[in-house]
This record gives sequence, C-alpha cells and structure tokens, in this order.
Amino acid sequence: MFETKIRKVGNSCVLTLSKEALAVLDAAEGDTVYLVRTDDGSLALRRHEDDFADAMDALEVGARRYDKAMDALA
Repeated sequence: MFETKIRKVGNSCVLTLSKEALAVLDAAEGDTVYLVRTDDGSLALRRHEDDFADAMDALEVGARRYDKAMDALA
C-alpha cells in the first residue's frame, strides 16, 4: 500500500505518486491514468492501455444509450 496526500494546486486538487508507486503502475510523468470504481465501491488507479480505454468508451456509450434500462435493472 502507498500513502499519498491530496493537495490543492490552483483550482484543482492533485495526488502525488512516489517513484515506487509509479514503478508498480509502470507509469511515468505525463502518462494517462484512470480512477475506476470497483465492485466494492472503492477506487482503483489504472494505467492507460488502449484495450481498457476502448472498453471504457464503449461502456460510457452504452450507459448513455440504455440509461433507463440500466436504472430498471439496478
């Protein structure tokens, strides 16, 4: 587990990741990462991968298109 703080920078808040955390993510400065809600309601930090990004785009399109059906199933 890695600990970090949320800091205010201008009008935004940022998380600082240690060198060790970046190594685990296989990420570097300037890379795109995603915060993803997991089944238990927590958040996971994911490195950008084309397949994952495509899947998330498809999920967003489907969620908008079938929002009433998804609400009925929930």
